[in-house]
Amino acid sequence: MKRTPSKPRIPAGYDPRAFPPVAVTVDMVVLTVVADDLQVLLVERGAEPFRGRWALPGGFIREDESLDEAASRELLEETGLNVAPYLEQFRAYGNPGRDPRMRVVTVVYLAFVPNVGTITAGTDARRAALVSVRRALETGTRKKLAFDHRTLLQDAVEKARSLLETTSVATAFVDSPFTLSELRTVYETVWGQPLDPGNFRRKVLSTPGFVIATGRQARPGAEGGKPPDLYRPGKMTGLNPAFRRP
Repeated sequence: MKRTPSKPRIPAGYDPRAFPPVAVTVDMVVLTVVADDLQVLLVERGAEPFRGRWALPGGFIREDESLDEAASRELLEETGLNVAPYLEQFRAYGNPGRDPRMRVVTVVYLAFVPNVGTITAGTDARRAALVSVRRALETGTRKKLAFDHRTLLQDAVEKARSLLETTSVATAFVDSPFTLSELRTVYETVWGQPLDPGNFRRKVLSTPGFVIATGRQARPGAEGGKPPDLYRPGKMTGLNPAFRRP
């Protein structure tokens, strides 16, 4: 007969107020490709601190929710985005002074979406919008991002570039079914470098389980020619051999 584990006891005389208070937040880096441009979902803060500046969507976790639940809730409340095909916990940031209100540790989530649909700002966000990652990170706009969100975004973009080398997450940027040309555009946009179409096609199709042919073709383009084949994501998550950036 299995015994039900008892709840851990709080030590006698334990006083949580004897320790410095630390708050926990979640922040989301939502990336998408629009018109061959890597873009990130940002919100304009409607409250202090940093009122009027752009920031990553996020906020404080509640006592009764997990980190994943808090990330999904904040994303929905601040932007109206309900779900992302790819969403994973990226890393945590907790440098002293990153938030002027108190000591705050944030857990960052990285999400890839093929399109964000209708964006609706809510709670303490004035508005939400897609912003070019290049513009958000360039020197002239550095001061417009709240907190340390420029660093968070910069690290997340580099993580996305690395993931495209070793995993099949590039398929999360495109609607299924897709053409190999559309998939190649994801790599070129995220990496910021052009790729040879023939070499890319050979690499993708020679990697078992990366993509699966649907047996259908896309509509012919305006220039005519043979309609491109359509594919859907395969079950392979790790790429072997890996794709390497030029």
